[in-house]
Amino acid sequence: MIKSRFIISITLIVVFFIITSFVKNKTRIIEKQISILKTSVSKKKNNVNEAQLEFYYLTSPREVEKKIKVIGFDQYHPIHYSNIYFSFQSFKNNDKKISNLNKLNEKKIQNK
Repeated sequence: MIKSRFIISITLIVVFFIITSFVKNKTRIIEKQISILKTSVSKKKNNVNEAQLEFYYLTSPREVEKKIKVIGFDQYHPIHYSNIYFSFQSFKNNDKKISNLNKLNEKKIQNK
């Protein structure tokens, strides 16, 4: 009776050690992946912040005036209202329309 209890308890302890080491290794791998993703996200946030700063600088009225003076007013053409996108979704929708038209044109050329 005592031997069977001893064997069962030793077996349970060994099983728990194995499970613990397995879980510990998996969590360490996940933590490494999280760390890599965090550094990637921080780099991308930094790039977005730099791009926003550059955009605000380049589109400031003073900079636009300088560019017009350098280019010359006769060569300056404002953007048509149809080329201004108010959201990324509208840009994607327009891009899909253009790509569909290109595909149709390619098919027409191939059929001829």
